[in-house]
Amino acid sequence: MAISWPGSTAPRVLGRPGSSTGWYPVARSTEVRTTPVPVGAAGRAYVVVRLQPGAEVTALSARCPHRLVPLASATVIDGRLRCPSHGWQFNVEGRCVGIPSLGADGTPPPRADLAVPWAVEERDGWVWLAPERTPLSRPPRLGGSTPVPEPVPGPPRPDGPVLGNLDPALEHGWHPVAPAGELVDGGYVQVRLLGRTWTVHRRDGVVDADPPAWGVAERHGLVWIAPAEPRDELLDVPETDDAHTTAAWLTPARGTAPAGLLADAFLDVVHAGRPPAADRQEVPPYEVTPEPGGFRSVHEERSGDPGGSPRRITYRFRAPFQLLLRVEEPDTGAVRTVLRVLQPEDADSTRVHTCLLLRGSGGAAVAPADVAAETALQEALIAEDLARTAAMDSAGLPLQLRDELHVPADRLGVALRRVLADLAADAAVAERTAALQRRLPA
Repeated sequence: MAISWPGSTAPRVLGRPGSSTGWYPVARSTEVRTTPVPVGAAGRAYVVVRLQPGAEVTALSARCPHRLVPLASATVIDGRLRCPSHGWQFNVEGRCVGIPSLGADGTPPPRADLAVPWAVEERDGWVWLAPERTPLSRPPRLGGSTPVPEPVPGPPRPDGPVLGNLDPALEHGWHPVAPAGELVDGGYVQVRLLGRTWTVHRRDGVVDADPPAWGVAERHGLVWIAPAEPRDELLDVPETDDAHTTAAWLTPARGTAPAGLLADAFLDVVHAGRPPAADRQEVPPYEVTPEPGGFRSVHEERSGDPGGSPRRITYRFRAPFQLLLRVEEPDTGAVRTVLRVLQPEDADSTRVHTCLLLRGSGGAAVAPADVAAETALQEALIAEDLARTAAMDSAGLPLQLRDELHVPADRLGVALRRVLADLAADAAVAERTAALQRRLPA
């Protein structure tokens, strides 16, 4: 690798072109404190950080292996680097030394460790990395010149398929496109879905779309479009027809992350439907039950302290992006349901539709102040999910399980990837079959 030095007549070669052998200047020493700094060396992405004020510089691979979250937003806690997403902790050697969802006695799997360069050294006011063993024991002297560090590499490319917002498989699903109340008789709205503009209109009470779609429907207070024959049905939500349930629609939100990543965030048992808590303690074992087009999972727990009241938490999912979280309090009869459905507009745009369905104790009506408080909480959680997934800078949800590291708390996320992988595979088979039929003589 050649790096140009201002004031010199020729580049100084620090490493063989196309090789990771050699020393690479990555950041000024004064820039590296206890906040991670993203850097690049030999085409590899790292973060450099001091795990104690004034300590030596540590260099670690730039992404947490769990959900590929950038560690540039990690924090230093007690001499360890803590991932902002699920609280995984890494020591100076890159070893994972704590996974909160496994509990205090849990043992991190071997793949949880971060990669580290062969050597890190500070010299002439710069931090240098040697990604691989190099014959030079120390970085070269700068002699008053200023190096130009490599650019920080972009996000990693998974080995397996990735489901983005424009994946052809999504043609075969029901997608929300607008609140039904926005569409008056004789009127229309224009929406974005799967990279195209659709005009949805209501004429004599009948809703239709242009360009023509396989199906247009109204359900759960939304207008839905299925561009091609859908593989699965719309999710059944009994609360929408319950006279004792108060419905509250949130203002639709929009994020830059693909819908698959947002669905994964909603199904995250560490975060979903609850205040942010990267240090949440052990996640008890739970099961996921397959259902046509999706799955269900029921969790029994107690609110607050171990002696708190019992709660039953149910997650439901239908492909491609219909999600439901129901929290029931058996002792009081109160139920809180969050229906969240995602509209993949463009490659870098996803619209989030959320409805709260609330039933008070004993079937009583929920006070307006409580509805407002729950609405504010859900808006904060959605904002957290949008920010967290946007920071991942990913083209989509990895569908091959080995592209990420999964632990027992991730069973819902694993089920999501399997269902969406099946959807993509079925769509590919259907497209090949249709192509063969088009080539057959009439």
